[in-house]
Amino acid sequence: MPIEDAPEDDDVRQTYNFAPGSHGLVYRADVPDWGAGGKSHSGRQDVDDNEESREEDSENIEAPKETKYKLQAMKWGLVPFWTKRNPDYSSVMRTINARDDSLAQSGGMWHTMKQRKRCIVVAQGFYEWLKKNGGKEKIPHFTKRKDGQLMCFAGLWDCVQYEGSEEKHYTYTIITTDSNTQLSFLHDRMPVILDNGSDALRTWLDPKRSEWSKELQSLLKPYNGELECYPVSKEVGKVGNNSPTFIVPVASTENKNNIANFFGNAKKEAAGKEEKKEIMEEETEIAKKGTDIEQDERKQRTTVGQSGTEDNAPLPVPSSPFATAGSKRGYRTDGDDDVSSAKAVKLGNPEAPAESMGSPEKKSGRKTRSGTSNGTKGSPVKPGVKSQKITSFFNK
Repeated sequence: MPIEDAPEDDDVRQTYNFAPGSHGLVYRADVPDWGAGGKSHSGRQDVDDNEESREEDSENIEAPKETKYKLQAMKWGLVPFWTKRNPDYSSVMRTINARDDSLAQSGGMWHTMKQRKRCIVVAQGFYEWLKKNGGKEKIPHFTKRKDGQLMCFAGLWDCVQYEGSEEKHYTYTIITTDSNTQLSFLHDRMPVILDNGSDALRTWLDPKRSEWSKELQSLLKPYNGELECYPVSKEVGKVGNNSPTFIVPVASTENKNNIANFFGNAKKEAAGKEEKKEIMEEETEIAKKGTDIEQDERKQRTTVGQSGTEDNAPLPVPSSPFATAGSKRGYRTDGDDDVSSAKAVKLGNPEAPAESMGSPEKKSGRKTRSGTSNGTKGSPVKPGVKSQKITSFFNK
């Protein structure tokens, strides 16, 4: 359907918990505030559907040259144009819906609106509560089109200006009819749904039809298209709540509040932790293997025995690339204390004689030497024996 005008984004915002009194999106013919036809109403409209009023209206009807349509933000809960003061909430609640059978009657409060002010209310779907246990338990259900298209509810609109105010208030109501077979388990009433772009929708909005007719009345019937209806979160029952999860089925895998999904997610989380544990174990094993290689290559370093007294302790092989960099421990050279000397000896050849691994120092007047340096030249490295940094192992 064509649109000549639309409200600002701030006037209408998407919400997942639309309540009476909120501003919704209405699609209607672009006609004056008194509706289709050429006669303006003032004061209270005569609600008696008599021949005289119909003839007077028909004489003043001016057929528009070109029909234009617009989207407009309006408040849900129709307030008739003759209302002088802003009604309270309970009064508005009584006019959020208009029954199709009440429109079939002559006169009534809907007399003017049904002839001149018909509209379409645009929505993604609607909520209805399934009553159980004698009404003690109410389970909310969300109903939408199965094809995912927006719903077009048949409605009526009006414009009112309260006494002492220059502001105009636009309000609307949604027309309901008998529930179809699919939704009869849920409620005995449902909104009148018209397909977008259909002949029925064009007929309903046609401003040239400024009199109520059987043709218009026949459009108010249960929807025969495919709908999808399912239970949703009970949190939608509180007006202040608003969340996109409200239109997600309770049993859906997308619903985080589903108890089955809760345990399913817990299982996935546990599996993730187990996988992480295995990775950590593998990394530990790799690190351990790297340490073993380091220790093995250290064992390949031999000491060279020196002739003479036991003051000439076995010396470690002179500095190698492994001993000077890339290791976890750093060994001192000359001037080390006893502890560092013990460490250096401990990493010597395990096949060296036991007495050379830590023989006690003799009490003599002879000057002692360092355990790591005796002033002699360093021992040669055996051919073919190379040390390896631990970082080199992981870089392979």
